[in-house]
Amino acid sequence: MSQAQEKAGIRSENCQAVTPHLVCAGAADAIEFYKKAFGAVEVMRLAGAKGKLMHAAIKIGDASIMLVDELPEWGSLSPITLGGSPVTIHLYVPDVDAFVARAVKAGALLRMPVEDMFWGDRYGIIEDPFGHKWSVATHQRDMSQKEIEEAMKKLIATQKSACD
Repeated sequence: MSQAQEKAGIRSENCQAVTPHLVCAGAADAIEFYKKAFGAVEVMRLAGAKGKLMHAAIKIGDASIMLVDELPEWGSLSPITLGGSPVTIHLYVPDVDAFVARAVKAGALLRMPVEDMFWGDRYGIIEDPFGHKWSVATHQRDMSQKEIEEAMKKLIATQKSACD
């Protein structure tokens, strides 16, 4: 690692084995949104000559997330430009209800209200103003694989009978 990378805070120990790298139409604005809505902490940012962020990093809880501005000339396109994203980023938080309420108040769209789920989590889905989807959960109870499978079968049967 170069001294410049070390000084900028770019270190492999700051990342998990898999670290999301979000392309945003307005990465600096995205960082401010994530601070307000998710309680994110900015780790670093590197701006290019025209002010676009060439690299940035935040932490949400103990999760590292990298960000970059949309740069179409490099093939780096945001979900807004692409018309959405098939990817959902999952966060475990201490209080999913409070987290989702804060995010919605800050401008996130509620895509799935927070509810108790058959697998033992309280869970909801939001979409940030930059087109990224986030599933958010608080674990409520441990369940065996068999218990989860049985609960899923019950749910499917209930949904099927409601559609008949």
